[in-house]
Amino acid sequence: MRQNPSFAMTDIAELRRVIEQNPWVTLVADTDAGLVASHYAVLLDEERDDLTIVGHVGRPDDAVLGLGERELLVVVQGPHGYISPGWYPPGPEVPTWNYVAVHLAGVPEILSPAENLVVLERLVARFEEAMPQPRLLWEPPNDAEFLTRLERGTVGFRLTPTRVTAKRKLSQNRPDAVVDTVIAQLEAGSGPYADPRLPMEMRRAHEALRAARGVS
Repeated sequence: MRQNPSFAMTDIAELRRVIEQNPWVTLVADTDAGLVASHYAVLLDEERDDLTIVGHVGRPDDAVLGLGERELLVVVQGPHGYISPGWYPPGPEVPTWNYVAVHLAGVPEILSPAENLVVLERLVARFEEAMPQPRLLWEPPNDAEFLTRLERGTVGFRLTPTRVTAKRKLSQNRPDAVVDTVIAQLEAGSGPYADPRLPMEMRRAHEALRAARGVS
């Protein structure tokens, strides 16, 4: 991902927030057979305050990715959406795409079976908590034998990134009035590109920029 200083994200708290809110990621590895991509959910390591993530892959994806043996690129895709030139003042313009993305790269550590089970338990709890009647990992009819078989079919990993590239392209190069119009159009939109999270990210980014400039 090509970086632009105007769009760079460097604040660890903000990066952690983006990862936490967008746990479905793409894992990319450069293998002897060429580039390979897989898709899994990850979580921030609850025992760390950096950008370390934990997750798992199903067998044989660990072998396909060369997990633990080579660098892994984790692509976190945040809110994104189409920005129409019709939302700008009259004049020559082209459309663009606003987005938030975080790339984490490093060689992952393979977890022990016990550590992997903890991660699996956390993953289930993370996504079941929104259900009206959550089914947690250790609740009946799941039993120890079933969970042992489940764990053996997966490989857990922990990745502490050695390279981080994060980008928040949210119309920071536009005047405040234009940004406000784009946000209003996104919030009112119901088309195929509408994502209510995108204007929220834009508000967050531009409120920080305006506060830095002393603009209310």
